[in-house]
Amino acid sequence: MAETLISPGVLARENDQSFVTSQPVERGAAIIGPAVIGPVEKPTLISSFSSYQAIFGGALQSGSGEFTYLTSIAANQYFQNGGNSLLVTRVTSGSFTSATSSAAVGLTGSLTNVFTLETISEGEIMNSAGPTGSNGALTSGSTDNLRWEIAASNSASGVFSLLIRRGDDTNNNKVILESYNNISLDPFASNYISRAIGDISTNLITEGADTFLQESGSFPNISNYVRVKSVNNPTPRYFNNDGSAKNQFTGSLPAIGSGSFGGAAGSNIPLGRQANFYQNISATDTQGLIGDDYNNAIALLANQDDYQFNVISVPGLSNIHQAEQITSVMNNSISRGDSIAVIDLVGYNTALNAVVAQAGGIDNSYTATYWPWLQTVDPNSGQLVFIPASTFIPGVYAFTDASSDPWFAPAGITRGGMGQVVRAERKLTSTNRDTLYEANVNPIATFPSQGVVVFGQKTLQKAASALDRVNVRRLLITLKGYISQIADNLVFEQNTIATRQNFLTQVNPYLESVQQRQGLFAFKVVMDESNNSPDVIDRNELVGQIFLQPTRTAEFILLDFNVLPTGATFPS
Repeated sequence: MAETLISPGVLARENDQSFVTSQPVERGAAIIGPAVIGPVEKPTLISSFSSYQAIFGGALQSGSGEFTYLTSIAANQYFQNGGNSLLVTRVTSGSFTSATSSAAVGLTGSLTNVFTLETISEGEIMNSAGPTGSNGALTSGSTDNLRWEIAASNSASGVFSLLIRRGDDTNNNKVILESYNNISLDPFASNYISRAIGDISTNLITEGADTFLQESGSFPNISNYVRVKSVNNPTPRYFNNDGSAKNQFTGSLPAIGSGSFGGAAGSNIPLGRQANFYQNISATDTQGLIGDDYNNAIALLANQDDYQFNVISVPGLSNIHQAEQITSVMNNSISRGDSIAVIDLVGYNTALNAVVAQAGGIDNSYTATYWPWLQTVDPNSGQLVFIPASTFIPGVYAFTDASSDPWFAPAGITRGGMGQVVRAERKLTSTNRDTLYEANVNPIATFPSQGVVVFGQKTLQKAASALDRVNVRRLLITLKGYISQIADNLVFEQNTIATRQNFLTQVNPYLESVQQRQGLFAFKVVMDESNNSPDVIDRNELVGQIFLQPTRTAEFILLDFNVLPTGATFPS
């Protein structure tokens, strides 16, 4: 169709504004804390509680007792309340190493170790090596460690099958965690063992103020349990030109058989530690750890490029006992600008005035705190235990996101109910709640008919502004995250009207959708000649201004009941 009119007539133009705006990359919570098994100081993204249990374990056996780490309880609560992704970083005390596999013998028997595997999980709990009992049971096998098996091996085709089994199974009752069929020792083959399983290992590096993980290896880890440490007898170009197997390689394939893992170091409960759990956590022992054990994990999660999340908690640490680590977590959230830190101020059985005093020393809109501690059922032992509020709050945020949106208040009877809580450590009076809220501590209230409810949504910012509320801070985190994703795609693009229009056509529809979903009263996005003058362009800058009017929550509802005499006229 012609786009201009030369002779009189009507020109009907099409302007397609129906482009579907891409949705933000979903970011979940991050939790730092001890776990029974799993990689140490390596942030790991999981998508379900069953995945958490497979990678990080369940209950910890300590002496004659059975305990559940707060990390595990927090993960359980988070996924039960609708969370989709969780970044877990396991912390330990001392040096932890992986367990390596026992020798895989070659088909001819002349080769004693054709390849070596090592566990992704670290710590002596992964050691299953030792005597074998009846029915092939490993004496040192447990639900937490592993064993391996070569189930089939074919020298004619140059492939074999590898099973990763649970350490406590038997030959007649195998518990197969993973299976890898038709894999090869030929480094040029697409089914090469390292390619099929993965061989990436990491090393924690600290350079000045930077803490990061340096990778070694060639192939990303596919397995959740093991990686290939070495292939000691590779079979490059396994076949001759006529398709037959080369004689020098046929004996290199592993023979049918099974083995165990051993040689790992590191104890979950360090020698000399009391291992205080639940309400017994103290300044000198939190689940077998001290505050300094968290330093590397906290420093790692300062890396915004590698690790993305919208809320972070470190259940088991409190500002009164581990101020250095809590301050680092809060500072990370400020410098990242894309997450809110949920912290605990005090330990169990602390007076209300001490809670208020701790809050008085913090001024931070990227941090929120809740009190008191909460009683729940230990999911493994079935015992009633008290745990800090930060264990539950990421789950409250997840429920808010799933049922509404991040800019709705994660509080009140609709979204702040805590059904898994038996009771609060202290039943707060109205005066108690007022005292806490004035100090920017979010009270967890108990009501006769509703149970235990989060009844506040303040950040720890002292100045009165929109950002002294959790819902507004989380609104800004959400908007900044999405709009920054769009802006990332414009870096090194031409600074022209077309580039600016590309930005506007993506941002405006998204903000309109947020407005329709009650996140904003109004907004305006400016990216044109008014803020991109020739001087700005010559400095290789592209400037955009986003003006927002966030919606506010109704936290204080005033109802006036007016009694009028008979015959009075009601006001219109």
